[in-house]
Amino acid sequence: MTTKLPTLHSLSEALRNNSVSSVDITEAALARALDPAGEGRRVFTEVYAAPARAAAQASDLLRASGQVRSPIDGLPISVKDLLDVAGSATRAGSVALSDAAPAGASAVVVQRLVAAGAVIVGHTNMTEFAYSGLGINPHYGTPRNPWDRATARIPGGSSSGAAVSVSDGMAVAAIGSDTGGSVRIPAALCGLTGFKPTARRVSLKGVLPLSAQLDSIGPITASVSCCAVLDAILAGESIPALKPFPLRGLRLALPTTLVLDGLDNQVAAAFSRARTRLQAAGALIEEIEIPEFASASAINAKGGFTAAEAYAWHRALIAERAASYDPRVISRILRGKEISAADLIDLFAARKQWIAAVEQRIAGYDALIMPTVPIIAPAIAALEASDEAYFAANGMILRNPSLINFLDGCALSLPCHAAGEAPVGLMLAGVANQDRKILEIGLAVETVLNP
Repeated sequence: MTTKLPTLHSLSEALRNNSVSSVDITEAALARALDPAGEGRRVFTEVYAAPARAAAQASDLLRASGQVRSPIDGLPISVKDLLDVAGSATRAGSVALSDAAPAGASAVVVQRLVAAGAVIVGHTNMTEFAYSGLGINPHYGTPRNPWDRATARIPGGSSSGAAVSVSDGMAVAAIGSDTGGSVRIPAALCGLTGFKPTARRVSLKGVLPLSAQLDSIGPITASVSCCAVLDAILAGESIPALKPFPLRGLRLALPTTLVLDGLDNQVAAAFSRARTRLQAAGALIEEIEIPEFASASAINAKGGFTAAEAYAWHRALIAERAASYDPRVISRILRGKEISAADLIDLFAARKQWIAAVEQRIAGYDALIMPTVPIIAPAIAALEASDEAYFAANGMILRNPSLINFLDGCALSLPCHAAGEAPVGLMLAGVANQDRKILEIGLAVETVLNP
């Protein structure tokens, strides 16, 4: 992957200069999405060609009359098949919901996108019910990672189609969900930028849940500034005038506990280069132990909030349609059946103590830094062929990003690999409500990683 993707800002400027129209941009995106030789049939569960064309025409007419609703006005955006779109069924990548009734109203975040002038191009494919970090879907197919298409590698999940819609020019940006890394993982593995906000900042109304405690909605884009614009729109906030955080004196904590274990050679090399560049630019990167990171798996040993809350939502559907589920997804949901009310109460208490301990440990730093994912994208075929390989890769890939969901924090994944190399993500993370600071640090770090 060496193609430089257009940003929201570059396209918005082109629209402002009348060098391109929303119709032009939208038609190009739809042509890629509907190309039978491309990934579109695996990227989308539904393409909204006619509504997208109508929205693009409306945007051009408004612009001609001097009305521009936001920096995303007239730009094609994809939304994950968890987000209700009025008049369309929300299938969550599952055939168990294949006869679901069309949504009567769009999710709040979709309403905010439409009000800002976004052209919604389609519902993107995903891991069934968002319950895996790999992006493999046996029902609708698995979108192939844009890097090394010949090998057919995973895109990362669960927002798999979201990431590939951006990498392949079917959308300028995508909206995904992140419960344990499902925005940041596909961003990292596909060479894109992804942002997971502090969960409570963005409404989940009209979003099919995985875990009410951990779910968050965030963008996958071509740059940090694109993420910042979309994050503000999703949260119903004014678009901030972000300034890059000064790199000289920036204090970054690099955990030595867990997050560096088992790095493959390519991730280790790319992360090491990024670290060296940041230090040369004046950032202070201090290795620290965070023993709580090692205890997170024991706290969540029974399946955690995700299993408990997923089972509560799915139990009636499973009773009717268990055979329709991906066996690798339903097996994880069913773990929630064995979690008692007492277990859940214990989990709430343990999480509260865990968060307080981690926050105290990192209080003197501006952000955490770590590899987003410790391995490069494995081949789809190898993971489809073996349950053992599937669950081993899933655990490894979810490991680092899921710590930030459990922390109730916010995090940004930035590409840090060299052109021509396998995509590798660098994660910057903060505690709850440090979203703006993390994005401003990301703006500065981005200039060093991609000069």
